[in-house]
Amino acid sequence: MTPVELSRTVLRAVRRAVDAGELDVDVPARIGVAPPGPGGCGDYATGVALQLARPAGQPPYRVAQVLRAHLAAADGIADVVLTGPGFLNISLHRTAPADLVAEVLRRGTRYGFADAGTDTPADTDSDAPCTLQLRCAPDPRALVVADATARILRSQGVAVRVVSAAPPPAEWITVLGVYLDTDTDTDTDTDAGAHTRPAEEVRPVPAPGDVLALGRDAGRWALLHPAAHDRPRTGGEHLAQREGNPLFRVRYAHARTRALARNAADLGFTAEPVPLDDAHGIHVLLADHPRVLAAAAAHRAPDRLARHLVAVADAVLPLLPAVLPRGGEKPSAAHRARLALAEAAGTVLDGGLTLLGIDAPDHL
Repeated sequence: MTPVELSRTVLRAVRRAVDAGELDVDVPARIGVAPPGPGGCGDYATGVALQLARPAGQPPYRVAQVLRAHLAAADGIADVVLTGPGFLNISLHRTAPADLVAEVLRRGTRYGFADAGTDTPADTDSDAPCTLQLRCAPDPRALVVADATARILRSQGVAVRVVSAAPPPAEWITVLGVYLDTDTDTDTDTDAGAHTRPAEEVRPVPAPGDVLALGRDAGRWALLHPAAHDRPRTGGEHLAQREGNPLFRVRYAHARTRALARNAADLGFTAEPVPLDDAHGIHVLLADHPRVLAAAAAHRAPDRLARHLVAVADAVLPLLPAVLPRGGEKPSAAHRARLALAEAAGTVLDGGLTLLGIDAPDHL
């Protein structure tokens, strides 16, 4: 269970306590979890009971006792211990790396997405339909950053509209693959029963040079990989098919995982998620993917996702030469496990590139 998933689990526990009449409070929009502090124990801790105590009209420790009963019965939680004035210290069941790989393969490119209908989107503070509006200047980088941010926010269950303060040239929209809900800024939402919050401005540092010359994929990567406050480079290095180009490494790693799946099928074996020792830290990165998506959405920072994809690619590439049997070697359980891990990494790369609006080719 990732920190994001645990946060949602705690949120559901609060809702159940409210529905059962045990707590009379407004359910928070989000609940934070973090490693335990001094005097704490377990894997994570939350001070939500202290947050809810005053509106509930109960001591924090009593609120924590109510929530503990609901948390202890949740899947994935091994134990909940109360410490201090009412901190909930949570120990998780250990999820085997093989189970993680199986989960990624089961969810496919939607791994890390918020489960629709399960929770209130993290970006809303009301039960009513609420649309977040991202407003960008008619600037290529602002348009691309707003577009990618909207894609990531939607993956986390947030309704988003992207508008421009003025109509951008049609060429920018076509070449960079940007989608705008309207051509010009608007302060109203035409959907009946919905409301739009005040627009958020998207103002990254503009890009120098002619980014359109890079085309859609390299152009978007050049604008999204640096943090919004950094000035991007828009030279031909983003088109280079070599190891020094991060975009090439990400797309190459994805294409190699797809090629290995095809080659394995020709050899008569398929992926099987089982424990594997030579994982090169890939499991940790795969487990962190949902948290990265949630953080990229919360901070309006698609660059976090781009850097995460580079880390996944760099971790999986050394594994790939050992996926297929060599010479007269027969496919073994280790080969099937490596193939499953490679396919899971390729799935994360595919889903991440798609959220950034960049093609993830099966052949490169």
